[in-house]
Amino acid sequence: MTQRVADLMVEILAQAGAQRCYGIVGDTLNYFTDAIHKSKKLEWVHMRHEEAGADALLTGQLAVCAGSCGPGSLHFINGIFESNRNRNRSPLVLIASQLGTPQLGTQFPQEVDFLKVYSECTVFAQQINHPSEARRILTQACQAALNKRGVALVVVPVDVSSAEVPEGLPFNVHVPQPVVRPSDTELQAMAQLLTEGKKVAIYCGSGVEGAHDELIALACKLKAPIGHTSRAKDFVEYDNPFNMGMTGLLGISSGYEMMEQCDTLLLLGADFAWSQFYPNKARIIQVDKEVMHLGRRHPVDLGVVGDIVPTLQALLPLLTEKTDDSFLQTCLKHREHALKTLEAQERVGKGDVIHPQHVYRVISELAAEDAIIAADCGSSMAWLLRHLKVNGKRRTLTSMLHGTMANAMPQALGAQKAFPGRQVISVSGDGGLAMLMGDLITTLQEKLPIKIVVLNNGSLNFVELEQKVDGLLNNYTDLVNPDFGAVAQALGMWGHSVRKADEVEAGVRELLAQPGPGLLSVHTSPFELVMPPTVQASQVVSTTLYAAKALISGRAEDVEHLLVDNYVK
Repeated sequence: MTQRVADLMVEILAQAGAQRCYGIVGDTLNYFTDAIHKSKKLEWVHMRHEEAGADALLTGQLAVCAGSCGPGSLHFINGIFESNRNRNRSPLVLIASQLGTPQLGTQFPQEVDFLKVYSECTVFAQQINHPSEARRILTQACQAALNKRGVALVVVPVDVSSAEVPEGLPFNVHVPQPVVRPSDTELQAMAQLLTEGKKVAIYCGSGVEGAHDELIALACKLKAPIGHTSRAKDFVEYDNPFNMGMTGLLGISSGYEMMEQCDTLLLLGADFAWSQFYPNKARIIQVDKEVMHLGRRHPVDLGVVGDIVPTLQALLPLLTEKTDDSFLQTCLKHREHALKTLEAQERVGKGDVIHPQHVYRVISELAAEDAIIAADCGSSMAWLLRHLKVNGKRRTLTSMLHGTMANAMPQALGAQKAFPGRQVISVSGDGGLAMLMGDLITTLQEKLPIKIVVLNNGSLNFVELEQKVDGLLNNYTDLVNPDFGAVAQALGMWGHSVRKADEVEAGVRELLAQPGPGLLSVHTSPFELVMPPTVQASQVVSTTLYAAKALISGRAEDVEHLLVDNYVK
């Protein structure tokens, strides 16, 4: 017996655990989408822009995207970079359909060398040049995506996808689950360094997912404060009396002070990129499952390979509980001060001054316990990381590693598709929402009840901040926005706009109560500053220089708003 290659592809993807395929139908992809329709083994998710679809980041299961030849499959490029850079949780197969093999290499219209284009952002990339290769190559692609936690590209010429192939021996997708931990000698060395340390601190990355209990037990034994990267927020912050929060540009003072004052630092599953925020006078131990992560951001004294849960389970019995908690108590005082600062920033504004931090506080208070909240890269991401509370059930999504604009709504679409029973909220910047606004229609077509809060400040706010900190006037950052609430209504979804501070809570309540998709546009202050955990003298000088330039250029009102909105309580 024989079957069409396109039908075989759907069968293999489904057997590998894929449930949905995101994309836009067309020409060279038609045999594949026809196979999806006939098989019912995959659900086709009809997007309005190819970049906006996928869901593997949260599910950990295989996701699939598919595009037509030429521009169709090129549109995925930014989303593919995003997925591949979140490699510890994003197994994704991209089916890039291609012109027929006789046209390849002839500069035929719409011909694109997808293997060359996607070589930098995939863990596997192959083209099926003959129908007999289809079963093996697609199985390898699924295995690579699932085990390397990245994107696998399969290029399929249309004459290959439409060809018939005989039944053959099946290639199975293998996903082994080895237990990896340091050697006994390395564990003893770790224990000795931690025992010798007088001011031990723990700094966690996303590699600590699933290790919350072991982490708390470790901190209790060592009397050690715990800091975390932005990507580790969901796994570290909740039910954690040792939590100091983040350091780095988006961090807070308690996380920064912990890193500055410790004499021994234990890095757990953390590949934090900003070397200036590491301690220079501390001994550093690093545990990571990727050997090439060891010492690549900052020199370390001991680097070991291991998954965090089995490593901590093996390490804990080797440690003697410390009795001196003076460093921890000092850090807790810093934490108390940092929390009061955050709470002050969450205050209700006066009149038409709406602080974005207050919007996040309201969302944090009103969102469901297991809500999934996505935030656009930029200032919205900073407010989410600082002001949205997690509890072990909630999940937060941003574009941490790729830093892409317009990530929140697409991430929310995929999350809602993957978890139809959970509340999903997108907190989008006005620039981000406008960039992929066409996929608001996807929420209606796919019946996805996501809730969108737009922080509408009429500017590319984070870019403005970057310019001001460099002592530059903010140029080309102004946005002329429509009434996003009215746009939502015109599309057929619930929409509303809020312009007064005392209307925010009621607006968010009404949004979250909607049975279907909804959009709330909140006119937040464009002059809000995202302050780093410590301010350098050069930043003060540069911001002062900005103020001087603004006054000379006739922007005195901007300087006034900057001062009043941020410093007048």
